[in-house]
Amino acid sequence: MSTKKGMEVSIAASVAAKLARVEAIAAYPITPQTHIVEHLAELVANGELEAAYINVESEHSAMSACVGASATGARTFTSTSSQGMELMHEILFIASGMRLPIVMAAVNRALSSPLSIWGDHSDIMAARDTGWVMVFCENGQEVVDSIIMAFKIAEDRRVLLPMMVNLDGFSLSHVIEPIEFPSQEDVDRFLPPYNPLYTLHPDKPVTMGAYAMPELYTEAKYSQEMAIRNSKTVVKEVMDQFSREFGRTYNLVETYNTEKADTVFMALGSINENIKTAIDSLKEGGKELGLVSLRLFRPFPDAEVLEVLKNKKKIVVLERVMPGGAMNGPLFNEMASLVVSNGLNVQLENFIFGLGGRDVEPEELMDVYEQVVSSAKLSHADNKNYGVIGVRS
Repeated sequence: MSTKKGMEVSIAASVAAKLARVEAIAAYPITPQTHIVEHLAELVANGELEAAYINVESEHSAMSACVGASATGARTFTSTSSQGMELMHEILFIASGMRLPIVMAAVNRALSSPLSIWGDHSDIMAARDTGWVMVFCENGQEVVDSIIMAFKIAEDRRVLLPMMVNLDGFSLSHVIEPIEFPSQEDVDRFLPPYNPLYTLHPDKPVTMGAYAMPELYTEAKYSQEMAIRNSKTVVKEVMDQFSREFGRTYNLVETYNTEKADTVFMALGSINENIKTAIDSLKEGGKELGLVSLRLFRPFPDAEVLEVLKNKKKIVVLERVMPGGAMNGPLFNEMASLVVSNGLNVQLENFIFGLGGRDVEPEELMDVYEQVVSSAKLSHADNKNYGVIGVRS
C-alpha cells in the first residue's frame, strides 16, 4: 500500500534510493544536493538502510568509489551538483565505458564563475555527452518514481549503463511537495535484486576498463553508442511497467495543449510547470500555445519528438544554459539537427532564461509567445541566433 506525505524533494529522493535497496553510496556534499546524501547517511547510521556509505574527500573520489562498488556487483547510488559534477567529469566517462549501472541524482546548479549556488542546467549540459542515460523531472513525484525506475533501466542487461535523474536545484530540490511513496513490497516486486553479468572478485580475477589498442577502441565505443541508443526501448518498457503497477503514467516525451497549437515551447525540468501556467493564461485569451517536455534527454528521443511536432509551424526552444560560444544552446542544436535531417518546414527559435536561478514569470513567457507569433523570424537584437529572457543592458 502506498503512502502520501508532504516532504522536501531532496529527502524524498533519498527515500526513493532506500526503497530501491541501494547497497553502496559514495558522495561528497555540495549545495544544493547535500540533503540527499546527508539523509542517506542518517538512514545508514540508524540501521534503516543496509548499505555501505563511503566517505570521500571529493566528487572525483566519490565517482571513483562508485565505479569500484558497482564493478563488484553492488547496487550503487550517488548525487552531485555543479562544480562537483565537473570534478567527476573524468570518471563519468569511465563509468559509462565500463558499462556500470550507477544511478545519480543530479541536482542541477549553475557553474562558476561568478559563484552561484542556484539552479540552472550549466552543469548537466557540460556532461551531456558522457554516455549516461539521462531523464529530467518536473516535480517531486517524478523524482521519486524516476530514481526507482532508473535502477531497473540501468541494470537491464540490454542496457548496463549509468543513469542520471536530473532535478532543478532549489526550485525543485528544496521545496516541500505532496509525494506518494510506494510500499517496500511493491518496489521489491518491481525492482528485484541486481544480478550483475560480470563482477570484480578476488577469487575470480578479471580485468575491467582494460587498455585498448587503436585496432579495438573504435569498436568498443561503437558498441557503447549502440547500447545507449538502444536503451530507449528499455526506458519505454520500464515506464510502461511502472504505469501499470503504480498507476502513474510516464512517457519519453510529454505534451501539454499541443493538439490545437501551431506554436509550441520546448524545455527541460521544473520550468515546464511555469510554462503550463502561461499556456493556461493565453488560452483564456483565445490563444493556443503548446508545450513539449522531454523527460528523456539521452538517448535523444528523436522519433517521439518528430511525432509530436508533425504539422507544427513554430518551435521555441527554451534553455537554462548559455551556448558558450556555439551558435545556439545545446537543446536547440539537437532540434535543428532533427528538423534539417527530416526536412521539416518549421520556424525554430531559441531563448536562454533562468540562469543562476533567476525567476522567470509566466508573463515573460507569454511575452516570448507574442514575439514569436507576430514575427516571421526574430533577429534577437544584437545577437542573431538566440534571445535572452529578462537580460538587462
